Amino acid sequence: MKTVNHWIGGKTVEGASGNYGPVTDPATGEVTTQVALASAEEVDAAVKVAQEAFLTWGQSSLAARTKVLFAYRALLDAHRDAIAELIVAEHGKVHSDALGEVARGLEIVELACGITTQLKGELSTSVSNRVDVSAIRQPLGVVAGITPFNFPAMVPMWMFPLAIACGNTFILKPSEKDPSASVKLAELMTEAGLPAGVLNVVHGDKVAVDALLAHPGISAVSFVGSTPIARHIHTTASANGKRVQALGGAKNHMLVLPDADLDAAADAAVSAAYGSAGERCMAISAVVAVGAIADELVEKIRERAEKIKIGPGNDATSEMGPLITAAHRDKVASYVKGAAAQGAEVVLDGTGYTVDGYENGHWIGLSLLDHVKTDSDAYRDEIFGPVLCVLRTETYEEGVALINASPFGNGTAIFTRDGGAARRFQLEIQAGMVGVNVPIPVPVGYHSFGGWKDSLFGDHHIYGNDGIHFYTRGKVVTTRWPDPADAPAGVDLGFPRNH
Repeated sequence: MKTVNHWIGGKTVEGASGNYGPVTDPATGEVTTQVALASAEEVDAAVKVAQEAFLTWGQSSLAARTKVLFAYRALLDAHRDAIAELIVAEHGKVHSDALGEVARGLEIVELACGITTQLKGELSTSVSNRVDVSAIRQPLGVVAGITPFNFPAMVPMWMFPLAIACGNTFILKPSEKDPSASVKLAELMTEAGLPAGVLNVVHGDKVAVDALLAHPGISAVSFVGSTPIARHIHTTASANGKRVQALGGAKNHMLVLPDADLDAAADAAVSAAYGSAGERCMAISAVVAVGAIADELVEKIRERAEKIKIGPGNDATSEMGPLITAAHRDKVASYVKGAAAQGAEVVLDGTGYTVDGYENGHWIGLSLLDHVKTDSDAYRDEIFGPVLCVLRTETYEEGVALINASPFGNGTAIFTRDGGAARRFQLEIQAGMVGVNVPIPVPVGYHSFGGWKDSLFGDHHIYGNDGIHFYTRGKVVTTRWPDPADAPAGVDLGFPRNH
């Protein structure tokens, strides 16, 4: 059986704890790989390697850093398919979706390639007599990233390229459910010329996470995952004196007004709800239909959903793959099975779905629930699967109030032809990312990604300008150089004068 080991100091390091976790092919249900699970001692060893590397990398020139990043970008481009194949084998998503994930990660690498302009400081000359003031940004030291199973390449690339470009060294703790892509990313970084110890990958479970959160040698922690874990990460790491950005869960709504193009809205709802099998924090999981268009919209969504081809991710005809584990599949199914008892109409029931020849895979079909109540489990919880809830309101105002009452505030969208309504929506809605006739408003790499309320813990969004600020800290330097022709000024105990 294949074993995925740690990547520390620019090379493979075998696990020493004796503990291993299973990695399953979601399409077959078979355990294909085992992954080493680090002990606290192994985490400590990785941190020491990263601390040693920081002594030189943190002082390296911007030219040296960007040379590595440009080479890395070329290698990632050349190995897109290989990375996608690893994602398909361990996550289960279809190959085209995996390629899209790599492409979105590449956007952040490209942003990191331009770090020379992003890290330019500020200078004010002659603020007083021969006094200049400059502001610069410097790296933090060793920083860590804890990433989820649903995007095993993209989310790590949201973190480490920028952190490394800013002069930090990085320890990545990827999901133990699909760890191989992260190791491939690190191997390519070493091939691009990154010095040993600057990027390290440590696999593990809660033991490794808790060790990272408590370790005094780590200055900052980035996290993407569920809201309960994000809250724990933020509370624990902050208590240990670390800077934290912890992105949590979501219940993203799509408000459809009566004037919307219903065909476009239905296409968008199906794509956004069921793409990646619904296993993404930016999935649309609740459609809010306003007024009399609800019946027609639900029917259009149903017609499209029934045509989606579900199958193994390595089958080019598949449009949606299995879920990551059997346990997660069963949990997702429980929301559909209990929906009718909580007042919903089950328009499509995807539970019990199987694929011929892959009967042991973690399969579930597409589910569509109408007339969903706001106090039902299917609405309150982040299901993280291919289940779309439809809620109905009579007015725009009721729809906005319903969305704003949600404890989550990650992303949201409005579908309308009315520019005035769209403008109101983007100002009135309480979410960090808003789409206007765009169902999944994930920002491009040079804008930042992040939600509001229970979808984000910490002050900084991820990547973009927020990401650069998160991985650096500011310093202001005030300088006076006396004119050689002047006599010494002598002692002055008064308050410094600017005029």
